[in-house]
Amino acid sequence: MTLDEFAYDRERLEQRLRQLGDRALSRRSLLRGAAVATGGTALSVALPRLSQAADPVVVTTCAGVVKPTPPELFRTLGTNREMLWEAMAGQGYLTPADRFFVRNHTCTPQIEARNWRLRIEGSGVERPVNISYNEILNAPDSDKATVVKAVECAGNARGFFGTQQGTPASGTQWRLGAVGVAVWTGVRLSALLKRARLKSTAVDVMPEGLDDEVTGQGHVRRPLPIEKALHPDTLVVYQMNGRELPPDHGFPVRLLVPGWVGISSIKWVGRIEVSEQPLYSPWNTTSYRLFGDAYPDSPLVTEQVVKSALELPFPATLAAGSQTLTGRSWSGKGTISAVEVSVDGGATWTPAQLDRVNLSQAWVRWSFPWSPTPGQYVVKVRATDSAGRVQPPTVPFNTQGYLFWAVVNHPVTVQ
Repeated sequence: MTLDEFAYDRERLEQRLRQLGDRALSRRSLLRGAAVATGGTALSVALPRLSQAADPVVVTTCAGVVKPTPPELFRTLGTNREMLWEAMAGQGYLTPADRFFVRNHTCTPQIEARNWRLRIEGSGVERPVNISYNEILNAPDSDKATVVKAVECAGNARGFFGTQQGTPASGTQWRLGAVGVAVWTGVRLSALLKRARLKSTAVDVMPEGLDDEVTGQGHVRRPLPIEKALHPDTLVVYQMNGRELPPDHGFPVRLLVPGWVGISSIKWVGRIEVSEQPLYSPWNTTSYRLFGDAYPDSPLVTEQVVKSALELPFPATLAAGSQTLTGRSWSGKGTISAVEVSVDGGATWTPAQLDRVNLSQAWVRWSFPWSPTPGQYVVKVRATDSAGRVQPPTVPFNTQGYLFWAVVNHPVTVQ
């Protein structure tokens, strides 16, 4: 199954080149053409134009973030809210909805569920369908699933490109708080595609959100390869932590694509395009690709990397004496096999104690005993995941600052 979209991306571009019948057209020029096409100009390279159905919903308001985001829980970053890691100290395994980060490209729409419909259409299905909210809620149990998974913004930790590596990247300057783990309940996307009589020739599935259109780009949308769309953990979610989805987190439904960057888990889904041809949008051409000298092929940003965070303010001030540092480490590929902590700036490393609950594509909590004397410290945490990936000291720069997964230098003053 093509679950690695890096490989799939190469295949889809080669397929599109064959469809266009122009062997001289390069991969880069095709991407440039796709980017132009999604921007709505007349300079497309004959990419398929998507039909635009009217939104089958009533949007009552769209004014910023709906839930309270007090400064003791969040940093405000434009339209976004970053969870403060000290707010997770003493919490259980899950991230409560009241402190789950918010990533909005525009603002949070408030949608009337009674009028909402999910439209599934396109050349990759035989029978377009409209599915109501009640039909989602009352789907057969065999079509539903409940999973514990992380959702993380692709730009999480972006700010450290500048503060640690001296190469500032464009975009929201997240530290490490654009991630959360929740219990998600929903209907398998594969079951809903089956209702529309999915064709064996379908190659791409593109969910589209109902948030305000991004200027010049339309609604937020990003295609998935059909194999990933059909994975049993890819869900159309209607519950978060056992309750109705909050507006900021996708009500009435959102997509959940475990292990992949947050842009894949489109919120406020109202339409799904299924196609027999590769699909493109600004979110897989001009954004959410790795651009820069280290990435000559400009690969897609898909699977999440390995990260770790201390449950402390940034920077932190602690009292001298015996205490326990706590934090969490996570990976998009699997579980965490080891966590090490350095309190001397990376000169030496000591294993942390992992908690028992260590779920795949979620995180593990860990603890580390420490008895510091007064002074200035740089605490570092590095994790190793079940695929053998170890957090590196630095990562290659990309211009949009995605997938920073180097060990973070956490400044701590001990008094």
